[in-house]
Amino acid sequence: MKGSLFRITQAAILALTISAGAAVAAGGHGHAGHAMPAASAPIGKAGDPARVTRSIDVDMSDAMRFTPASIEVKAGETVRLNVRNAGRIRHELVLGSDADLKAHYDMMMKDPGMRHEEAGAISLEGGKSGQIVWRFDRAGTLSFGCLEPGHYAAGMKGAISVL
Repeated sequence: MKGSLFRITQAAILALTISAGAAVAAGGHGHAGHAMPAASAPIGKAGDPARVTRSIDVDMSDAMRFTPASIEVKAGETVRLNVRNAGRIRHELVLGSDADLKAHYDMMMKDPGMRHEEAGAISLEGGKSGQIVWRFDRAGTLSFGCLEPGHYAAGMKGAISVL
């Protein structure tokens, strides 16, 4: 009995290890193999902190809002978003197209334990602050949202107009 329980435990550990490794290999960040919205963001990419031309403060609140929810930047500008969670619960700011954010939000509803710490995303506990440095490479609109379950649907989203 002891031997078979040990073998079952070993097999379960091996299966979990292989499945976790496959998820990381496929997605690069442990999100069950799916891509982050910012990775396919139509406007911009991670910016060089040494080339930041200005900083913009963005607050997240438990009222499910970003302040400001509308931001304007110039094409070619590298901006530091100083993101602060003024609330008590976890919030995040994730950059992407509306379609990417909606699709990723649907995935978050199925796996609420996912966390975002990539170049175009930040997840913060209540009272914490962090930064995203982003280079806006061409004119258009880039959206952002909190993909924590219930938050995006409650209106926790905004847009960056790149002029």
